[in-house]
Amino acid sequence: MVGPKGDERAWVRGAQAGSASDFEALFRAHWPRAYRAAYLVVHDAAAAEDIAQEAFLAAVRNLDRFDRRRPFGPWLHRIVVNRAIDWSRRRALRGEVELHESPVEQRDRDVGSDAVAVMQQLSPEHRAVIVMRHLLGYTPGEIARLLDLPRGTVNSRLRRGLDELKGRL
Repeated sequence: MVGPKGDERAWVRGAQAGSASDFEALFRAHWPRAYRAAYLVVHDAAAAEDIAQEAFLAAVRNLDRFDRRRPFGPWLHRIVVNRAIDWSRRRALRGEVELHESPVEQRDRDVGSDAVAVMQQLSPEHRAVIVMRHLLGYTPGEIARLLDLPRGTVNSRLRRGLDELKGRL
């Protein structure tokens, strides 16, 4: 029996060769965490879905640049988080205001998730490193490599973001 890592490598090879079923397998295996990462950065269900889908398509289009010796998930998360940060920056520049809550946002509010509301107030850069560290489980060194940042910058963003969270909660 082939383990999850072996399955993933086979799926990546198949997707590189154009196999729809291997792409589907990658999608099923990685969609929940990709969507969750996007949602936790942008806090908009529809945008998170678009971002995660676009990230998957970008990943598949660029599989020739992917190092198959490495796991697919972290590479995909890098794409998702960078796109989510870009989306948040564009939204902030446009000064958009959320007029209607999504069902996910309503559920978060219903369960009294003050942390989710406060996370929304952080800068996209701070949100991204907090999501990657504390919700996706990456180490600061892994985050630095994934986002192509110095480790000190990651640590600084983590500390500042967490301090701001603590102050607001």
